[in-house]
Formats: sequence, C-alpha cells, structure tokens
Amino acid sequence: MTDSIETVTGTIPIDEMGKTLIHEHFLFGYPGFEGDVTLGPFKQEEAVENAVAAARNVMKYGVKTVVAPTPNECGRNPEVLKKVSEITGLQIVCATGYYYEGEGAPPYFKFRQMLGTAEKDIYEMFITEVNDGIAKTGIRPGITKLASSKDEITSYEQMFFEAAARVHRETGILLVTHTQEGTMGPEQAEMLIDLGVDPSKIVIGHMCGNTDPAYHKRTLETGVKIGFDRFGIQQLVGTPMDEERINTLNELVKQGYENQIMLSHDSINHWLGRPPEMNEAVASLVKNWRPTHLFKNIIPELKAKGIQDKQIEAMFYF
Repeated sequence: MTDSIETVTGTIPIDEMGKTLIHEHFLFGYPGFEGDVTLGPFKQEEAVENAVAAARNVMKYGVKTVVAPTPNECGRNPEVLKKVSEITGLQIVCATGYYYEGEGAPPYFKFRQMLGTAEKDIYEMFITEVNDGIAKTGIRPGITKLASSKDEITSYEQMFFEAAARVHRETGILLVTHTQEGTMGPEQAEMLIDLGVDPSKIVIGHMCGNTDPAYHKRTLETGVKIGFDRFGIQQLVGTPMDEERINTLNELVKQGYENQIMLSHDSINHWLGRPPEMNEAVASLVKNWRPTHLFKNIIPELKAKGIQDKQIEAMFYF
C-alpha cells in the first residue's frame, strides 16, 4: 500500500495534497458527445482557458489540489489537465474508471462481457493505466472512479468494482465513487471492503443525495470517507436542495464525523459537445453550481449553525 498519489504532473505524498476539493470536473461530456462534433466541436484552447479560470478561482481560497474523477468515456483529458496544472500550479488528480450503466457507455464492455472477456479486459485497462499511464501520455491516474445505479449495483457495474479492488490490492490506488441519488453507499463500502480494499482509501461520492443522517452513519461506520460533493446542484438528477444538505451535514458534524466527510461541488467547467440550454427555472436552481460556492455561500451558513472553523477545514483534507 502507498502513502503517495499521482497527479497529472507527477507523484506527491498524500499529506502534500493540502486543502482539496474531492470531486470537480474541468471537462465533462455525456457519452454521445463525440457524435455531435458538427455543432459541438472540441475547442481545446477554450477548454484550457475555462479550466485555468476555475483553478485560479479555487486557489484564492487556499485550495491546493482538485480531484477530477471524470470517467474514461465522459471526456477525460489528462493532457488538458496537465496544461492547466502547469499554468496555475494547482495539483490535479485524474482518474481511470467508467460511469454507471444508465448514463455511461456500456455497449463496449457489455459486448466483451457477452464474449466472456470483460472482467479480464477491465482489469488490464485499469492496471495498465495505473502502472504505465493513460494512452501514450505518460500521465498516470491517481484514483479509480467507480459508479453504481439508483438502488442497485448492476452486474455490469460490479465488474468494475471487482477489477478496481484487485488493482487496489496490487497498487494501493485510491477509489472515488459515484452513488446515484445517494443510494447504495453502505453496499458500495461493504462490497469494496469485502474485496480487500482498505476503507481509509475509499471515498463514497454523492452521499449528499440522501438526507437521512442514520443512512450516512451506516456508511461511515465501515471506516470509509463520504462525499458531500454536489453543493450547487439542486433538484436536478434527483438531488436535494442545499439547505437540506447543510442540515444533514450539520447533524453528522455534531456527531463527530467531520474527519470522514469531504466537501465539493461536482461542477463542470467546460461541457464537451454542445453545452446544455437551461430554461429560467432550471438555471435559477443551479445558479451557484461553481467550484467557489462552498467558500462564498455554504461555509458561512455552516458557521452560522455553530460548526467550528477547524471542523470545516477538516472536510477539505484527505
């Protein structure tokens, strides 16, 4: 097991990550964006410009590292991230991994699953990227990204969990997950731990989709960390309002769990393909969906509820 992590510019000790946003996307596209190139071509210069602006904005608040867990099929671009890191000095961690079945790109590995080679193929993909780098970039992922569906971990998704656990046992790589609408958190944690993953190297993501503190405690009691990492997304994709997240978070911090919680936004700073067009009602709900929302708006509300500075700060450190 290792106490270091890969960034897009090289290896650092985990304790040098510093203040960290655990879940932000500098670039993201839902699978299928590649086919919309006539009206939504990739503009690399614009993507870098948008990402640099986002990086500099969070650095003003003392952020030293951003984890960018964009799945392989959703526009992961380590070379763009490396440029952003070199320009700004922000440490950026990219991922290897695939999205959940409902919004990912399952046909490729489902076909290989039918042929009986998918489990081997997924493991080979993960271990090669972790050890040798992504494609021919030489850039190695610092985390494996996993994801499950609402109220279930499908057989397709389970292949990735099993392969990721095997790679973790061999390399110690950290795991960051997606839970759909905050479901399957305890099940993800228990599955990964049963597969031999060190719970201290697991972050169960998007748990703030669930507003029941008892549910969170079931997950936290396994020893993993959880992400309250969608601040600013309200009502879309089954998310609660920020006020509900704050109330749930406040209850968990009062019970002493701040060292197992990480805060973030799941923001998207550059959409691949054509950016989504939002009507006035939707735009109003996500008006604060940007990677500075926590610092400008949420932290003052947490302090107003009596959460101490040192408790808030703890939720930005791995």
